[in-house]
Amino acid sequence: MPTEVPAHVKAHTTGRWAEIIFRALSSRVASRWQFVSFRGAAGGEWRGVVDVLAVRKSTSQPMQPGLKRGDLLEVVLIQVKGGSARAPTVSDCERLRQVAKIHRAKAVVLFSWKRGNNSTFSQLNLRTLKWQPVENAAAIFAA
Repeated sequence: MPTEVPAHVKAHTTGRWAEIIFRALSSRVASRWQFVSFRGAAGGEWRGVVDVLAVRKSTSQPMQPGLKRGDLLEVVLIQVKGGSARAPTVSDCERLRQVAKIHRAKAVVLFSWKRGNNSTFSQLNLRTLKWQPVENAAAIFAA
């Protein structure tokens, strides 16, 4: 008789696959972006509200004197949810808003993936703290 896989093992595997799917879908349209994952030593979840950081050099002309094109960075904060993981709480959204403000993030994104279903991208409205569906990764990382 096969033994049941413990819930924490399923959660770890699902979360890891959700991040892999996120990277695969995003890298198609985000060729200039670099993705940094914040996983623990054993590859599991780690502390904090941000799971993945997307960063690229900004090619716009900076407004600050003495800076040149390419000196600044654009940042997107990403939270990844897999399987039946609960949605971010209001407290999580408030923390994401604070982190986004401190780091001047271009966007805060939620990527959700459930095996056998489509994946979804959502962007956090920093004023209302409501998640707004986004068609795909191109809407976030293009341009």
